[in-house]
Amino acid sequence: MVTELRTLTYEGDLGSLRAWLAENGTLDITDALVRLEPEERAVSFRLLDKDRALAVFEAMDPLHQQQLLEALRDERVRELFRGLEADDQARLLDEVPATVAARLQAGLTPQQRAATAALLGYPSESAGRIMTPDFTNVRASMTAADALTKLRRAGRRPTRAQALVLPVTDDERRLTGVVDLTDLVTAAPDTRLRELVAPETLSVRVDDEQERAARLLQEADLSALPVVDKEDRLVGMITFDDAMEILEEEDTKDFSRAGGAEPLDQPYLSASVFQLARKRAPWLMMLAVAFTLTVVVLASFESALEAVPALAFFIPMLIGTGGNSGAQAATLVVRALAVGEVRFGDLARIILREMRVGLMLGALLATIAFPLVSIFYSISIGAVISLTLVGICTWASFAGGMLPLIARRLGIDPAVFSSPFITTLVDATGLLIYFSIAYVVMGDQLSGVLG
Repeated sequence: MVTELRTLTYEGDLGSLRAWLAENGTLDITDALVRLEPEERAVSFRLLDKDRALAVFEAMDPLHQQQLLEALRDERVRELFRGLEADDQARLLDEVPATVAARLQAGLTPQQRAATAALLGYPSESAGRIMTPDFTNVRASMTAADALTKLRRAGRRPTRAQALVLPVTDDERRLTGVVDLTDLVTAAPDTRLRELVAPETLSVRVDDEQERAARLLQEADLSALPVVDKEDRLVGMITFDDAMEILEEEDTKDFSRAGGAEPLDQPYLSASVFQLARKRAPWLMMLAVAFTLTVVVLASFESALEAVPALAFFIPMLIGTGGNSGAQAATLVVRALAVGEVRFGDLARIILREMRVGLMLGALLATIAFPLVSIFYSISIGAVISLTLVGICTWASFAGGMLPLIARRLGIDPAVFSSPFITTLVDATGLLIYFSIAYVVMGDQLSGVLG
């Protein structure tokens, strides 16, 4: 599909290009366009009609939107930008350079400019930054017929928030509930809205975290979530599609940091080799420095390894098992934190739970390892390996369950304490556990070392 579009663009076959665009859906066109070079993308985009062009533009991520705007003429740019909703305008203005942002804002109407400026006035990462301020509210005393009439008199197509729910407010615009649009349309014309209001109304404040608002909308299975100010006055609605974008961004950050890299903040294929390396280099350098602790621990036990060389054979397996066990615990706790299943107050329960899990896993591995190691080496080495597996799995699970919660408490992204960090920590401490057990179990063989 992309190859065909690129070929038609390169050959300048505008007739076939128009036919290709007409035959494919919005998402297919968007997926193909973003894989083209910016100049090629602009050529194809100019052939779309106004409504289709806006739909494709909205489906792009901010980076590709910015690249496309830079390749189009000013009038088409202003036309596209005016067609976006206020929250999408604010999001794009956050991404583009200041000179481009000023040019885009200059093409807005005074009402649009005020709405976008209001959103940009809220803190970054707040619910107010992603809400849709363009909505129609109704009152509980109104009839279903009156509410529908008010919607029609708005003189514009309902926004995404209005497509499924209507917020109900009092005379001072304080939120009192929401009405499902399906219930409103199917109700008798003289039905009072107070009879249609949902039994429970969920909302967030403008300064709440975006992720918290998005998770609430997802968990409550809502199509839109009201946003209120400190006086409980309705100021906007967060829609399901915006919430899903926030969750995708947050999950991408967690996934990247769990793998030992900073999030790209742009599509992978759009990032240069330098940008990819820059996002990974700090983590690699930090982990390389941290690994020197493992080298120091090994150096301090060099004499023990000389006395019983067989102990060295099991180091990769032991620290690898410990790192994996800790990473498993950390991943589960980070995910539970992200979706609100656990809080810092659950720290004691989580620690106890993970220590029991680690003990159980360690005992299982020890049961398998003891006879095998004893047959090929000796019973004493088999005992050391088995006891170390129990100890290192218990310790790693304890650390993996505890550190993400402490990180959240300190205002640090819990994903930072996922696989790479936990693995590095357990590598060094696991060696201490290993050699400490070896000294206890194999005291006679290591007596010279101890002496």
